[in-house]
Amino acid sequence: MENLLVFTLEDDKILENYSLITKKNISEKDYEKYLKKYPNLEKEDIYVLNKISKKKKEDLKNTIIKPLLALNILSNKEENAMLINGMIQIVPEEYREGVLNLDINSVKQIPEDKLVGFVDIAYSMIENGFGTMLDQLAISATRHEYIELGINMDDYQTRYIFKVGAQMLGIALVSMVSAISIMLLSSRVAARLSRNLRDKVFKKVLGFSSKEFREFSTASLITRSTNDIQQIQMLISMLFRVVVYAPIMGIGGFLRVLGNSNTSMAWIIGMAILAILAIVMTLFIVAMPKFKKLQDLIDRLNLVSREILTGLPVIRAFNTEKKEEGRFDTANKDLMKTNIFVNTAMSVMMPALMLVMNVIAIVIVWFGGKNVDAGVMQVGDMMAFIQYTMQIVMSFLMISMISIMLPRASVSANRINEILETEPNIKEPEKELEFKPEKTGYVEFKNVSFRYPDADTEILTDINFVAKPGETTAIIGSTGSGKSTVVNLIPRFYDVTGGELLVDGVNVKDISGKKLREKIGFVPQKGMLFSGTIESNIKYGRDDITDEQMEWAASIAQADEFILKKQDGYVSEIAQGGSNVSGGQKQRLSIARAIAINPEILIFDDSFSALDFKTDAKLREELAKNTENKTVIIVAQRISTVLNAEQIIVLEEGKIVGLGRHEELMKNCETYRQIALSQLSEEELG
Repeated sequence: MENLLVFTLEDDKILENYSLITKKNISEKDYEKYLKKYPNLEKEDIYVLNKISKKKKEDLKNTIIKPLLALNILSNKEENAMLINGMIQIVPEEYREGVLNLDINSVKQIPEDKLVGFVDIAYSMIENGFGTMLDQLAISATRHEYIELGINMDDYQTRYIFKVGAQMLGIALVSMVSAISIMLLSSRVAARLSRNLRDKVFKKVLGFSSKEFREFSTASLITRSTNDIQQIQMLISMLFRVVVYAPIMGIGGFLRVLGNSNTSMAWIIGMAILAILAIVMTLFIVAMPKFKKLQDLIDRLNLVSREILTGLPVIRAFNTEKKEEGRFDTANKDLMKTNIFVNTAMSVMMPALMLVMNVIAIVIVWFGGKNVDAGVMQVGDMMAFIQYTMQIVMSFLMISMISIMLPRASVSANRINEILETEPNIKEPEKELEFKPEKTGYVEFKNVSFRYPDADTEILTDINFVAKPGETTAIIGSTGSGKSTVVNLIPRFYDVTGGELLVDGVNVKDISGKKLREKIGFVPQKGMLFSGTIESNIKYGRDDITDEQMEWAASIAQADEFILKKQDGYVSEIAQGGSNVSGGQKQRLSIARAIAINPEILIFDDSFSALDFKTDAKLREELAKNTENKTVIIVAQRISTVLNAEQIIVLEEGKIVGLGRHEELMKNCETYRQIALSQLSEEELG
């Protein structure tokens, strides 16, 4: 320290940062601690650096580096002969020998006015001679001082390596745990999001009217509920990993580059980022329209597949297998071509981005090599700059990887959003009214008219009739006259566009769909069964239906005769859509399902068409016995089905052209008479 202070005029500025350690001024315990660290403390007193701030350390470094190097140069005259010879020239002759012999006492005896000039010229020579090597030389000089203090530098370096290695292993372990945690959490978040989306989409679709189903199509709704949600799940699963990891890498690397005193090549990083963004944006512009088309083509493929599988008996009957194979092949090839285009476009991204990375590495080596040659940069600094640049570029590369999934997920999100934002045509009432007890079972049509959404003409016009409890109201007419439309208005599958439709004395628009349909047992034109058992299908309407009620309903529907013949009876399996039972059996099970909930109003929409005359007659007979206090509405094509109805409504082109009993209509309604005579003779009609 004393020798070093010879080469500076800022003694106090240096000494205030150090404490002199002697055996006398510290405790025995502290002395032993310092002695263990600095073995030469036993022979001489030493200066130890105080605990100071980072800024003070930087100031101290700038103050002490040149005096330390000047002293080091004099201590290594063979290595620094040229610099020493230059320094000697400005030392008075009587002191030159002392300098040459490394006699610091001789240097101390240089007159002050000469010493200042000596120090200034020494500093100037050090700057000109070593340039950017000052830090490295200062480190070497410091290492020499450590050796002088008796420190074994090999052991010191080994301990340092183990210490830093342990830190690196610790950070690697934390990184591994973090990566696993992020993967686990992101997968859970993505899975739960997709579950919630499926739940919301499904519940929304359940509230759709027939209008919305026609707009979206069943095939498209299936694709949106499965494939589209899966695309979003995959994106979210990857997004969280990248969002957490990539910015840490990128910002960390950027801060390290900025923290480096040599930022002359920072422009290379900017160039790399711009190149990556240009590649990603180009691919976005090219591929985005195709992603929209891709999801539409999946809809198309689903539609064709469903049509072919559903209509397989018809296809085989008409020998059109080749035609349908061609139709499927066309839809399949269109999807394949679009997929190939999209995947080809996206596969260009990785090679392009890797090319950018390698070009950037070459540019850094090119310009960094020139800086190293000029002495303004060290090889270590250049290698560190490459590492940090690659780290920054890799973070952008990871983010750009998400861009491969983002366009398709964006299209899928819009398609899902279309469903969630679609308001059903049939809305629940804001203020719900109560049913009128004195009107229980009454279904009243008052000047009802109806047109399908987006249709130009009305399907029904001025429909007026009342269906009462204890009576059977039959609706008959030619195909397309509006029979099914009339009964579909009662459970509010559609809303009337004119007039009023009342159930239990209340307009159906003022009742919630749930409460309204609890009063109605509806048997649709096409009997639909669900996969499960005969029991689960009959008990489908309510959870509290007992076995006795189930058997009672099956008996009325004339279904028990074939159920009991089955080996497993009521627990016999039913395939999807009821494909393992005949049309007549399917209709009877559908009728039993409606009767089992014991509703106030029973609606049969041409539900006896698949039954033979004997079963039809027996079913209607049992129905009449067990529905004395219920309102029964039957849509039928057969005259024999409606002969005994208390009220028969004859429809033609959406208008009522006849209303009354069979005998009255035979006399007063020509349309009814023509339908009747086309099916039965005068004698049979009575």
